[in-house]
Amino acid sequence: MTEIAAWLPVELAALPNYGVALAIGLLMGLERERNPAAKAGLRTFALTALFGVLAAHLGTVLGAIWLVPVGLLLVGAMMIAAYLRAPAPPDSDPGTTTVAALMLCYGLGVLVWHDEVQLAVMLGIVATMLLYFKPELRGWSQRMSRHDLLSVLQFAVLSLIILPLLPNRDYGPYGALNPYQIWWMVVLIAGVGLVGYAALRLVGQQRGAVVLGLLGGLVSSTATTLAFSRHTRANGDLLPVAVIVIVLANLVVLVRLGVLTAVVAPGVLAPLLPVLAGGLATGTLGTLYGLRRLRPQGDLPPLSMSNPTELRTAFGFGLLYAAVLLAAAWLSDWLGTRGLYAVAVVSGLTDVDAITLSSLRLHSLGTLSVQAAVDVITLAVLANLVFKSALALVVGGWPLARHAIAGMGAVGLGLVTAWAIMRGFSV
Repeated sequence: MTEIAAWLPVELAALPNYGVALAIGLLMGLERERNPAAKAGLRTFALTALFGVLAAHLGTVLGAIWLVPVGLLLVGAMMIAAYLRAPAPPDSDPGTTTVAALMLCYGLGVLVWHDEVQLAVMLGIVATMLLYFKPELRGWSQRMSRHDLLSVLQFAVLSLIILPLLPNRDYGPYGALNPYQIWWMVVLIAGVGLVGYAALRLVGQQRGAVVLGLLGGLVSSTATTLAFSRHTRANGDLLPVAVIVIVLANLVVLVRLGVLTAVVAPGVLAPLLPVLAGGLATGTLGTLYGLRRLRPQGDLPPLSMSNPTELRTAFGFGLLYAAVLLAAAWLSDWLGTRGLYAVAVVSGLTDVDAITLSSLRLHSLGTLSVQAAVDVITLAVLANLVFKSALALVVGGWPLARHAIAGMGAVGLGLVTAWAIMRGFSV
C-alpha cells in the first residue's frame, strides 16, 4: 500500500486505502444483496466501508480519534432504526446478522486506514464466507449433539484455561519435564483428534470405506483397527471393508506424524519426509490393489470413537508422554541411542505419538541429532504396524489378518526402503 501511494500526488496518497475499503464493502454487500430480508446491500456496505476509512482519516488529521467510535455508533443506530421502522415478519431473519456485518464492515474500513490492509482483507473474506454459508453452518449446528458440543468445550478448557496456567520451565532429571511443553503436546494431539472426530460426525459414516478409514485414522488408528477387527469376527462379509478401513487408518498415521513434526520440530521434517513418503507410496499402492481385488461394498458398521478431548484421556496421554520423555532422556544418557531405540520399540507398540513427540522434544533440547530422531520415529512406526497386525490377527482372525498384514507390510516396506536410501545418502 505504501509503495502504491508513493506514485500518487501527495493530496491523493490516501486513495489506495479508500480503494481497498471499497472492495471489501462491495464483497460483503454483494452477498447481502442476495438476501431479500436484509436492509443493507451492495451500496450500503460499500459506503459504510468508505465511511470507516473517512472517520479514521479525519480522526488522524484533526486529532479527534473520538470520531471513530461515534461513527460506529451512528452506523449501528442507523441500521437498528431501519429495522424498527419496518419490522421483519415473525418467521423471517430479524436482521441482527446484517447489523453486525455492517458494523464489522465499518471497523474494517478503520483498519485499512491504519495500514492493517492484509488483516482487513482476510477478515472481510472470512465474514463474507460466514454470511454466504449460513445454511451449511445451521445444518452442522443442528447435527451437533450435546456430546459434540462438550468435546469443543473440553478442548477449550485444555487449550485456553489449563495451558496458559502451566509454568514454561524445565524440571526433573535432564531438564526433560516442562509442564507447559508437555501440555502443549496434549493440546496438539487432542486438536488433531478433535478435527477427525468432528469430520467423522459431520460427514457421516456411510460415505464408503475410504472416507471412514481416513477419518478413523485421524481420530485413532488403534481404535479403528480394533473396532473393524471385531466387526469382521462377528460378520465375515465385512472383511473387504474392514481391510481397506484398517490399512487406510494406519496410512493416516504417517500424515499425522508429518504434521506433528512440522509443528513441533520443523528442522526434522526435511529428512523425515522422504521416509514417510516412502511408506505412503507403497501403502497407497497396496490399498489401491486391495480396493480393486476385494471390492468393498455394502453398509458400514458404526465406528464408535471416544471423545479425544476428554480430560481423563488428555491427562492419560500427558502422563504417558512425560513417562516416555523421561525414560528416553535417561536411557539415551545411559545407553546412548541404543537405549532410545529400545524405548521407541516398546512405546511404539501402543502409541506412536508419545515417542515421536518425545524424540522431537529431545532434539529441541539439543540432546538428540536429527538423524537419530528420524531413526526413532521410523522404529516406532514399524513397531506400531507390528502391533496393529497382531491386533487384527488376535481379534479379527486369520482371514482378516492376512490381508491387513499385507497392506501394513507394504507400508513398512516403503518406510524401511526409503529410510535405508536416506541413510545411504547421509553416510
